[in-house]
Amino acid sequence: MKYLKGIFVAVFAVLAIGGAYGRGNGHSGVGQGDSRVGQKRIGADMSVTVVDTPGVGDNVSYHGFRKPLQQSPLIKLPVGKVQPKGWLRRCLELQRDGLNGHLVSISAWLDKNNNQWLSDQGDHGWEEVPYWLRGYSSLAYILDDADMKKEAQVWFDAVLDNVKPDGFLGPRNNEGDKPEVWAQMVMLWALQTYHEATGDPRVLPAMTNYFKWEMKQPDDKFLEGLWEQKRGGDNMWSVLWLYNETGDASILPLMDKLHRNTSDWSRKGTLPNWHGVNVAQGFREPATYFMYNGDPAMRQASYNAFYEMRKRYGKMPGGMYAADENAREAYSDPRNGAETCAVVEQMASDELMLRFTGDPSWADHCEDVAFNTFPAAMTQDMKALRYITSANMAISDEKLHGPSIDNNLRGMLSMSPFSSRCCQHNHGMGWPYFAEHLVMATGDNGLALTLYAANETEAKAGADGTPVRLVEETRYPFEGNVLLTVNPEKEVEFPLYIRVPSWADGTVVKVNGKKLDVSDIAGRYLRVTRRWKPGDKVGLHFPMNISSRVWEENKNSVSVNYGPLTLSLKIDERVEAHDSRDKAFVQDDSHWQEGVDASRWPSYVLKPGSDWNYALKVNARNMPQDLQVHERAWPADDNPFAADKCPLTFTAKGVRIPSWGYDATGMTDELPDRFAPRSPDAETIRLIPMGAARLRISAFPIAR
Repeated sequence: MKYLKGIFVAVFAVLAIGGAYGRGNGHSGVGQGDSRVGQKRIGADMSVTVVDTPGVGDNVSYHGFRKPLQQSPLIKLPVGKVQPKGWLRRCLELQRDGLNGHLVSISAWLDKNNNQWLSDQGDHGWEEVPYWLRGYSSLAYILDDADMKKEAQVWFDAVLDNVKPDGFLGPRNNEGDKPEVWAQMVMLWALQTYHEATGDPRVLPAMTNYFKWEMKQPDDKFLEGLWEQKRGGDNMWSVLWLYNETGDASILPLMDKLHRNTSDWSRKGTLPNWHGVNVAQGFREPATYFMYNGDPAMRQASYNAFYEMRKRYGKMPGGMYAADENAREAYSDPRNGAETCAVVEQMASDELMLRFTGDPSWADHCEDVAFNTFPAAMTQDMKALRYITSANMAISDEKLHGPSIDNNLRGMLSMSPFSSRCCQHNHGMGWPYFAEHLVMATGDNGLALTLYAANETEAKAGADGTPVRLVEETRYPFEGNVLLTVNPEKEVEFPLYIRVPSWADGTVVKVNGKKLDVSDIAGRYLRVTRRWKPGDKVGLHFPMNISSRVWEENKNSVSVNYGPLTLSLKIDERVEAHDSRDKAFVQDDSHWQEGVDASRWPSYVLKPGSDWNYALKVNARNMPQDLQVHERAWPADDNPFAADKCPLTFTAKGVRIPSWGYDATGMTDELPDRFAPRSPDAETIRLIPMGAARLRISAFPIAR
């Protein structure tokens, strides 16, 4: 396949916040239907329609949302049916060989001795096991790794074989007479994946009995703990999932109970909590409840909460927001970052919101986070990670940075296998869950390309559930070309939905070499309905244009995008490796299993080896001056999120701001104001994709 060659760089500016993630942002009508636009019939066997959402209905092959629930436009395929290839598969392999694949043998929180998830007699066991297991198990089934599946089975067997007589799952961590069920919410997600992969007959009755236990709990003692109260939507999603599997309506009243005991995420103009992870998970709760009660105001409330957080604290590139534990007034500069848990939970929320609404803006946002913030939170070998990752961070060290960072602990910015008890165990779901959502089924017996990366997918489509194999070849997001080969077992008619990213104006679509005459498709789906034959080809070209965005409320700083990739200043890294047992470099809640060779798992401090305090030279339209795109050979190890191997680099003009340095805590200082003296001489600066830059400046002061 011919990859990025001879690309035409078109220049346009994106200035409006409302247009950042597609046409549907904040619209009350989003997700209410497929909104046909300009249906065209091409020949006798194909019609093409531009739609806002996929069609709904009762898919004959997959459980969507059973009545009386709201119908879902998109349905996730069972784990393992979407097989990622290329760079995404490489990321999964690095995860297997890195921290997530080895935590079970190095983390004290996963020590099998006296672990309460394995025995009623244990002395430790809370969120860490299910956090790790849900990402680890999804990874095991996607990679079909026998050793990993065997390890996951140990934990699932223990959970399912030790269901309490009253239906309770897992360890009891009561607060007085109030049961704590947060960790159970996470385990339920892991059990869903396990059932998809194995069909184990123990799962459905175990979940049913657990939900019946929940229904018996008095409201004044239910969801009283901080995490469970803010994140009750996680529990609600599992209730919906189980009902879709069993059709047992006796559990549906639990949706009302969970909703009234969960924090109110439908408040207008505010949020019930400003903890970064709580927001990333909690905002979707009203939309989850909408799938049960059908009130459009609930669905809209999730949109409102999403935008409320970004209006106040999301004034920076990369898709996340300033919540370096909690979002705080006056701490919204792009040097304030997001917890790695918040990053992966935001991606999971985007994926669920995409399924609930069909709105492609959620896919746009998921890709924004996945390509620009998430990879930079980890070392290239995925053996260490950072608690907080920011759009602007010129240093990644072990020091205390409070009050610049709300969580005034050691190791908030360093790369460590023990950056925290939560992030080290929870980060593993990021890439596997992303991979599971590349291709989905639709309610009208079709298939949809929803997120983009190379993959091979085994699915069923059409009114009779014909097996179909899709082969998607691409190096997206590092190029804009996608080639899809459709291989049904026999000729079969079904709609294929192609999500066109909101940034991709001028997209070209070809079917079997014939260009389709379509327009105004950015931020929408192109629905191609035909009688598909083995070997049919669909070619996509998303123009990788240069765009800029002005962050007016952050001193009119500017960020630059190349297609879906945000660009960052390339800062040379001076890497220091340290013993991860040294409490000067890791948090106090980091604990090793006995006998671990800690030398294999160092912590890293990254310091700048080149100047970083640059303003970006821009023209009157706030576009970078003299920006050039440079292509390099695709990395031999298929890891493009490595600063020294990234296949795309860029040059532009910048001027230094000598007064811009570090604050009193040693952290990258806030953006300088427009009157801070600039160097008189412009220099050529190097830019790379944000996701490949562990040290980076991504929101630039401007110079004219």
